[in-house]
Amino acid sequence: MVIVTLILTFLFLFQTGFSVVDKFNQFQSISDGTTLISKDGSFELGFFSPGNSSNRYVGIWYKNIPVRTVFWVANRCSPINDSSGLLTINNTGNLVLWYQNKSVVWSTSSSKQATKPIVQLLDSGNLVLRDEEDGNSDTYLWQSFDYPSDTTMPGMRLGWHLRTGLKQRVSAWRNWDDPCPGDFTAGIEYDPLRHTFPDIYILQGTSKYFRTGPWNGIRFSGTPEQRPNPLYSYDFVYNDDEVYYTFNLKNKSVVARIVMNQTTSHHDRLTWNDEDKAWQIYSTSPKDNCDRYGTCGANANCIINDNPICQCLRGFNPKSQEKWNLMDWSEGCVRNNPLNCSEKYKDGFIKFSGLKLPDTAQSWVNKSLNIKECREKCLSDCSCTAYANSDIRGKGSGCLIWYGDLSDMRQNTDDVNQLELFIRMSHLDIEKGNADIKMRALIAVAVIGGVSGMLLLGYFICRRGSKDRNQTITQNGDQDEDLELPLFSLPSIAKATENFSIDNKLGEGGFGPVYRGRLEDGQEIAVKRLSINSRQGVNELKNEIKLISKLQHRNLVKLLGCCIQGEEKLLVYEYMPNKSLDYFLFDQKEGKLLEWLKRFQIICGIARGLQYLHQDSRLRVIHRDLKASNVLLDNEMNPKISDFGLARTFLGDQTEEKTTRVTGTYGYMAPEYACNGLFSTKSDVFSFGILVLEIVSGKKSRSFHDKNHVTLIGQAWALYKESNSFELLDKNLQESDHNIQKQVLRCIHVSLLCVEQSPVDRPNMSSVVVMLGSESELPQPKQPPCYFTEMDLAKVERSSMNPESSSTNHMSISLLKAR
Repeated sequence: MVIVTLILTFLFLFQTGFSVVDKFNQFQSISDGTTLISKDGSFELGFFSPGNSSNRYVGIWYKNIPVRTVFWVANRCSPINDSSGLLTINNTGNLVLWYQNKSVVWSTSSSKQATKPIVQLLDSGNLVLRDEEDGNSDTYLWQSFDYPSDTTMPGMRLGWHLRTGLKQRVSAWRNWDDPCPGDFTAGIEYDPLRHTFPDIYILQGTSKYFRTGPWNGIRFSGTPEQRPNPLYSYDFVYNDDEVYYTFNLKNKSVVARIVMNQTTSHHDRLTWNDEDKAWQIYSTSPKDNCDRYGTCGANANCIINDNPICQCLRGFNPKSQEKWNLMDWSEGCVRNNPLNCSEKYKDGFIKFSGLKLPDTAQSWVNKSLNIKECREKCLSDCSCTAYANSDIRGKGSGCLIWYGDLSDMRQNTDDVNQLELFIRMSHLDIEKGNADIKMRALIAVAVIGGVSGMLLLGYFICRRGSKDRNQTITQNGDQDEDLELPLFSLPSIAKATENFSIDNKLGEGGFGPVYRGRLEDGQEIAVKRLSINSRQGVNELKNEIKLISKLQHRNLVKLLGCCIQGEEKLLVYEYMPNKSLDYFLFDQKEGKLLEWLKRFQIICGIARGLQYLHQDSRLRVIHRDLKASNVLLDNEMNPKISDFGLARTFLGDQTEEKTTRVTGTYGYMAPEYACNGLFSTKSDVFSFGILVLEIVSGKKSRSFHDKNHVTLIGQAWALYKESNSFELLDKNLQESDHNIQKQVLRCIHVSLLCVEQSPVDRPNMSSVVVMLGSESELPQPKQPPCYFTEMDLAKVERSSMNPESSSTNHMSISLLKAR
């Protein structure tokens, strides 16, 4: 009966050309030429043609404004080229836009079927679909405010429903004639798995173009124009269920909106001036060069009234002074002195006020900690570089911590809510800062007090001449090397491991066994004991000591100290109770304990660890032996990259090196490294791609082959070309959740980008971290031209010149076969 009524209604509409609107502003259907008007007469829904286009779209616009201003479009990229369009409610209770009464152009996606579906255009401009049987007029099955076009309206949310995965973003029209999304989008980005703090970004394609700065309890830290005013009120909600920003009008007679504009590449807050009959800009983003994302690079402050506008933060200098002098600030600034986590030379903090807080992509937030607890939390993590209150209201509350470089900061000189950011500094910079303050004070005393002041100044300068010396370790007549590590005595290690008991042996690598131990204070440790017969391992051990002592990151295993006494050469690490990743990954029973979400967290953790090695540490480090057995898991199954015996460091702008001694593990080596000895950060990216495929599939890259001897890369590529990549997922996992499937497919896609033949085509780890944590469109991978087959690997092993270590390999280019 309902369907018959609808059909009769459609015929009536075509004949009369009038909209069907009752006292509740409902409709049964709308054809081209009819409209639906909100109850207060402010807004209108109907068909329209934008600009000079003849295409027809369904949209909502302001009814009482003479300049037609459309703020929402249903069929943005699916225009109708004639007047045969019809918007109806179908038998499942969804809105459907038909073309020529037979083709579906657009429809809503309500999962719940309504008994008595009602569509209403509210006085806010929100088009809603609800069930009249529900009885609650505020409960919607679908609403247009959840799917914005280029405009944010008062009361509309820009945000993210964490439970459903719905993201509310705005995207600019492609041009005045085409409402299809252009290059510019705006929305909230953050990683709930890592507890980063949300931030609003404008993206140009996939690149960050502008950032508001994190919410501080009153407004966004980079938008001082949001200070309390008579027109707008702002609200930001961040909890376990959702995160969103919204604004409302204090004066209901004001007409206002925020528009993402493709032509100007600005996000404009507009108000309607009825006297001039025009929209006027209240504020715009970005408003100047300092608002452009990352104008000054890392660890720099943009000051729009200075010349030049970019200044390195105190304690930092330009990474490239030559480029800086030419006003090329893209490489940013680096520390004058590296951070030091030792108790002897404890780092401190310098307070900066009035800054737009740094990019929160590499951050962590806890709303319950106070500022003192936040400071201690930061000091206890060697990868922490800054902290601040997450909410500045009252006396301040919450803890916001940053890791790695600090990006996209500017000085807000007219900021009435002075934000305080505490940036971590080396004790040398803290002492220098204190000395400078004392020096200035003493100079003032000298001017006022004459000779007595000069005597004080001389005394102070003399005191500054004394310096502490770091402890050094001398090995078998070698030159002193500043290793900056605690020394353990051999008896203490022997006691901790029960004399290196076989019962405490955790495993054995290429350079010797690893033992579990417990120190007298109760701390559990893992002791790597260099094999006495392994002459090759001495250099690797020294390399690992020097290297890992300078690396501090949550996803790198922590080196606690070392013991070098006679023939014994030992490294003491933090103990990882859950062993290594391969223990879980490649075991039929243990693999079932590693559910997908945990695997995804492990992938992201490894990516962040590599990003730190390649970009954020003071030395650029190439690991050269990334594999599942070199990823350890702590008590919460967080991944930590280990074994830096084969790692190499790059300095300055160096990006590539060649070696005649190829080291690594079969199945993980990049082609250019295996064949020609060329290694770079992109070699680690290749290994990471292989490791991701192993984590997804639960299969060893080295031992996997099908009847055609195609390796894991080959199978992943074949399934990708068949649009069947999900088949690669470990059979131990029974995952049907749509969001999880999207994550799996995204990980496989990213891994194929990482294992491309040419290093130039592979993304860097910073891009990988972004790709894993977002839903932006990914570039298409190229076909991997070379696979290592089982036969190839057998030849490699036979040609190895050093069978002593499973991580060493010498091979020729003839072992690669194109497919």
